[in-house]
Amino acid sequence: MNRSKRTLLALLGPLLLVLLGVPALQGTAAAAAPPAGQATRYTMTAFTNSSESNMYVYDSPDATGFTLRKGPAYSPPSGLIRDPSIFKHTDGFYYITYTTNWTGNTIGFARSTDRLNWTFLYNYTIPISGLTRTWAPEWFIDTDGSVNVIMSLTSASTATHFTAYKITATNSALTTWSAPTQLSGIGPNYIDTFIVKVGSTYHAFTKNETTKYIEYATSSSLTGPYTFRKTGNWAGFGDWVEGPALVPLDNGGWRIYYDGYSA
Repeated sequence: MNRSKRTLLALLGPLLLVLLGVPALQGTAAAAAPPAGQATRYTMTAFTNSSESNMYVYDSPDATGFTLRKGPAYSPPSGLIRDPSIFKHTDGFYYITYTTNWTGNTIGFARSTDRLNWTFLYNYTIPISGLTRTWAPEWFIDTDGSVNVIMSLTSASTATHFTAYKITATNSALTTWSAPTQLSGIGPNYIDTFIVKVGSTYHAFTKNETTKYIEYATSSSLTGPYTFRKTGNWAGFGDWVEGPALVPLDNGGWRIYYDGYSA
């Protein structure tokens, strides 16, 4: 895996983001225009090749043309802020979770009232013995309201044999978490798993780190078992791509972003 080539979305390396629709600016692009009387803002959080310890915040009215709102907007007290993932919680705060280092067993958390000014909360140690890398945490809010983080974990001595796990917040303050649960059917050697739920089906987009393709699987349960529906170059994304992130558009469609890190 080559994570050294990840860049900002503006530089055509969009892995480093998670987007969410929240009320704000008026959209104009037909593919993502909000219904009459409503407005949508899509938010991107990202880091750069030149600094893995600074986070930048962009937003867009149409999920296509992004504008820098603040950068750097946040730097953790120590370590890195790779793969920052953002969502707006029921308490009104925006929260990010992120990769704290290339090696180790922690993920980081920070929060904000306005997406631009952030306060470090804590680093959380994943309670699995022998972890060597804890990468790409992604928020997943289930339809029952539960707040989950999906992560790519490995105990290998090198950056291989990753598997997807989830932890679930056990309080509304997002300070205590359930024991990690592996997502059955995804792995070994899959990274950057991103999940959305439509109806009763969980849809997982995840990079096969052996073939370098983003593959697609579904399950009736968040923890699986997942069944792969599409493999190889099924969507024409090409190989040597990773970090899929999906966002629903106002017209009912979906948009996927990913990192073409060899391009």
